[in-house]
Amino acid sequence: MTFAALRRELKTIFWLPLLVVAVPWGQELIDQLVFGGRWNLPMLPGGSFLGVLTAPFSHGGFGHLISNTLWFLPLSWLVLAKSRRDYLAVWLGVYAAAIPVWWFWPVGSHGLSGVIYGLLGYLLLIGWLEKRPVSIALSLLCLLLYGGMLPTLLPFLTPPGVSWIGHASGFAGGVLAALAIYREPRRSLP
Repeated sequence: MTFAALRRELKTIFWLPLLVVAVPWGQELIDQLVFGGRWNLPMLPGGSFLGVLTAPFSHGGFGHLISNTLWFLPLSWLVLAKSRRDYLAVWLGVYAAAIPVWWFWPVGSHGLSGVIYGLLGYLLLIGWLEKRPVSIALSLLCLLLYGGMLPTLLPFLTPPGVSWIGHASGFAGGVLAALAIYREPRRSLP
């Protein structure tokens, strides 16, 4: 890879998550300034499929959005350091895992936390699948830095008002993404 290509890749890695997170920030600003905090775009049971697509970009106020932004950016940068394809796979996995929740779960949810848990699920699993020292080190680092988030995958350890099923389905989507993109190295015949 040439220096110019590396520079372009680093620019993409840096800017893409910032562009993604600009969408919920724009939505929240409009919500607060124009609609007084009443314009949310959640995934609702029996609601439109559009809610599945918009839910990550809708938050319950600036506190919710700030918290999610602080987790979303570093985890996004870590996945993007591997590849844009892997980042896209995590998003697709999170959306795929959200569909059964939308169909069957009786309560709506919204926010980037499902994607955050998807990114974490991917990062925790990919090292063990690839079995490469750098990937294993990344998985261990993520476990040390973000392992404290894992208890909120369980309903009895999740604070009231927080969608543990959104976290769990997002995590499952990240695991699905890691499994889908992992290719075991082919062994040559003796």
